[in-house]
Amino acid sequence: MKNDNNPGKARRSLKLRKIMKCFCSGEQLQIDDRDESLATEDYTARLCSSRAREAEQKPDIGDIEEAESSLRESGALNYEEARALLGRYEYQKGNIEAALHVFEGIDIASVTTKIKVTLAIRARTKKRRSQKYDKSPMSIHAVSLLLEAVFLKAKSLQVLGRCKEAAQSCTVILDIVESSLPEGLPENFGADCKLQETLSNTVELLPQLWILADSPREAIISYRRALLHQWNLDVQTNAKIQKEFSIFLLYSGSEYIPPSLRFQMDSSFVPRTNIEEAILLLMILLRKVTLQSIEWDPSILDHLSYALSISDGLTALANQVEELLPRNIDQRERYHILALCYYGGGDNFTALNLLRKLLSSAEDPTCVPGLLLASKICAESLEYAGDGINFARRAIERLQGRCDRLIGVANYVLGLSLSTQSRAVLKDSERVKMQSEALQSLESAGKLTTMNDSNVIYHLCVENAEQRKLETALHYAKCLLKLEGGSTLKGWMLLARVLSAQKQFPEAETIIDAALDQSGKWDQGELLRTKAKLQIAQSQVKNAIETYRQLLAVLQIQRKSFRLAENLKEEGNRNRTVELEMWHDLASIYIKSSQWQDAEICLSKSEAISCYSASRLYISGLLQQSKGLYKAALRDYTKALAIDPCHVPSLISTAVVLRQIGDHSPGIVKSFLMEALRLDRTSASAWHNLGLVYKEEGASMEAAECFQAAILLQETEPIEPFR
Repeated sequence: MKNDNNPGKARRSLKLRKIMKCFCSGEQLQIDDRDESLATEDYTARLCSSRAREAEQKPDIGDIEEAESSLRESGALNYEEARALLGRYEYQKGNIEAALHVFEGIDIASVTTKIKVTLAIRARTKKRRSQKYDKSPMSIHAVSLLLEAVFLKAKSLQVLGRCKEAAQSCTVILDIVESSLPEGLPENFGADCKLQETLSNTVELLPQLWILADSPREAIISYRRALLHQWNLDVQTNAKIQKEFSIFLLYSGSEYIPPSLRFQMDSSFVPRTNIEEAILLLMILLRKVTLQSIEWDPSILDHLSYALSISDGLTALANQVEELLPRNIDQRERYHILALCYYGGGDNFTALNLLRKLLSSAEDPTCVPGLLLASKICAESLEYAGDGINFARRAIERLQGRCDRLIGVANYVLGLSLSTQSRAVLKDSERVKMQSEALQSLESAGKLTTMNDSNVIYHLCVENAEQRKLETALHYAKCLLKLEGGSTLKGWMLLARVLSAQKQFPEAETIIDAALDQSGKWDQGELLRTKAKLQIAQSQVKNAIETYRQLLAVLQIQRKSFRLAENLKEEGNRNRTVELEMWHDLASIYIKSSQWQDAEICLSKSEAISCYSASRLYISGLLQQSKGLYKAALRDYTKALAIDPCHVPSLISTAVVLRQIGDHSPGIVKSFLMEALRLDRTSASAWHNLGLVYKEEGASMEAAECFQAAILLQETEPIEPFR
């Protein structure tokens, strides 16, 4: 060796030989001449005495073979490589602080250029598939050893809680490899050493370190870097990173960061939100499951269900569930999930058919969640309300002796089904009995849920209000508002409607004003329309028209916003409906004032929004009727019923016009009114006009009963339906 007359350097060389004898089987070493010490004397003494104290702890054979390979290729072990070996040995023994001390002595920047050149040369030879390598400044084993040292330094920093520094160390590795191989790693690159393993571990660890360092932006960038660059990751590791990234996007609450333009291709889908990117990743994972490239993981479907349900993508979720293989999902679970998807997507008929399959004797007839959902769906239809009652009673029977809250939910859906069925019953005695049973079920649900379920309280209020038990309804409306803290429109609206049924119009208007103060501009459309109706009820027509003008201004602002925000499409459709009804309200005001031209202008505005509207045709019929054009009015009412056969105002007005024309039998007139009452037993106008028909027929007693019902209902009629 050089400078043998230097005792210090001779001692260091001797120590290095002793250290490397622990790793290698006696092969002679050549040491670079450097001024810096290899390691502190304490580390050397500890390492050399470890064989005597812990004979059973032997270094990893792979480590020894890699060191020998490096020595055979280069003929020398330089300073950085020696520290890398020493640091790895300390790390494997669990001496984290000692290992970190050794790793920090490696000047990776001084050899970065050599590493990059070596990697680039090896990649070129791999592409040429040649066994003849170009001359490299370093051996591939030396590169692997040094990059592994940087990785182990990051792991040591992580153990010591220095996650940001650890992440920066990992970034050094990826920067070196990515700049050396911008097109990605060739296949089997570094398979003859630990380079690929180190690289895979680094790619997987880096985003986790940024999360621990509370740096969500860097974590997202690292996840995308891991997935978009060619790192030769195996399928399982790649899937693991995709799943972790999707979970982070869904639940971290981090602000969305658009992907870099260099990763975006023409005509490719570019996610616009965290949710969209998470959904894309989870769908890719499900596709891998279907192709059997990764094992089935039920949590993937759980996370995807959450992501699609909060982004109005339940139909897409149904498609994904249908594509799952039978071995991946139980048939009963498939039926239940699909039913939830279709119900959430508005396809109640398909959802109910799936639930009938689930609840058949061949599958799971006692599935409580299925019974409850089936009952709830049936409760929304007059045709299936009877089935809903049966489903709910089966659920209650199954739940006996179990969770009180679930029994409360079962009583709740039973009450809904009974209430719906009561509206389809013709006999008064049966209807009253069912209404009483509906109230009893809802009251039981309220007690079992300790009056903490807003849906139960809402329907308790509505059921009492429709049965004209207004004081009780008012009590429940106030309970609902208190429970929700005024956070939803339906609580404010329901309280105002109950007050309007009690003819407390000023108090109801005060409630609406309070709701307007509590709500933002996006929620004020329905409130302003209700306020205008309350003002009309108080004969404040000018004030009502001014309120409608405010409503129109709010809707115009929202319309411009919806054009810029496609994700608010549903909200935009709802406000179009509010605007449509607003023009109809104004037209009705002008018709009553015989301002026919203004009414026609309002109807033309309404037609521009929706050509096929039963409500618009009904108002048009009223306009013709007010002019004395009864046949024209009848045509409009007929068109309205063609669009919506259940449009109660058109049924009633058709009967009225037929009576005025006088060329139809009382039986035909009566049939329209009876149909209207079948659909809405609380229509005062239908009862009044039916009484007129009975009076003309000479049926005085029936006429008196109809007039009495009309007066009672008119005295307690709200400005808008309770439901």
